[in-house]
Amino acid sequence: MHRPYNSFQTCLLLLCFLFQGTVIAAPSGPLRFGVHPYLSVDEINRRFMPLVEYLTRELGTEVKLQVSKDYESHITLTGSNSLDIAYLGPSSYVSVVKQYGKKPILGRLEITGKPFFFGYIITHKNSPIQSLHDLPGRRFAFTSSGSTMGYRVPKYMLQQAGIKLEQLGEQRFLGNHENVALGVLVGDFDAGAVKEEIFLRYQNRGLRMLGRSEPISEHVFVCSTKLKQQEIQRIKRALYALKDIPGGLQILQSIKSTVTNIVPGTDRDYNSLRKIMN
Repeated sequence: MHRPYNSFQTCLLLLCFLFQGTVIAAPSGPLRFGVHPYLSVDEINRRFMPLVEYLTRELGTEVKLQVSKDYESHITLTGSNSLDIAYLGPSSYVSVVKQYGKKPILGRLEITGKPFFFGYIITHKNSPIQSLHDLPGRRFAFTSSGSTMGYRVPKYMLQQAGIKLEQLGEQRFLGNHENVALGVLVGDFDAGAVKEEIFLRYQNRGLRMLGRSEPISEHVFVCSTKLKQQEIQRIKRALYALKDIPGGLQILQSIKSTVTNIVPGTDRDYNSLRKIMN
């Protein structure tokens, strides 16, 4: 015969259920927020700390910024759930999904009202190079083998123009887009590949466009599959609310001056890039 619970046992059970509900509703922190090294560490810290501080306040748990040492390690850290939140370039996102499976998408950047961007192949404005067809035998600068606009997309653009990478002269990986722009400007390289933001920043200092890519779905925020749905929804709400709160636009534009919002995204948004990468 079962003994009935006494009042103390009943209260204890109720407290357990209440405590369990509280754990589910709040992030278990601290949350590790990883960013790929597309710029210098100091510059990334400057750009993302306003967002990190905002999320810390909104989520009620500490969010720690972590800059990965290179694109490959960032893919590994994101894919293995070593990061709770990750900011990824489009090709890195595609690589994560291919190697580790889908990750929950928190949102993607919207730039001047559009959630896609372009890559550029550039040269110096005084260069004799007039088109992509003039590039065989020339010194060419990429950013990193894991970069969307610094390698994957320009490689495809060259192939579409009938140029194989082995036809180029010297090829170098310079780590980030700014290094590529500066390398072309000072004459260390005849041409290079950069994303739209960097081309526009340095265009008036002497860069000229040789080619522009098709539109590619923007940079994306994803999270670990270990986070609970309640946690994921809280992070999403915080990100989507930024454009409507006081100071929110400044936080967004710390990341990039042309960011206007963080909007929902799906894995299908990156199918066109998958075709290029394949």
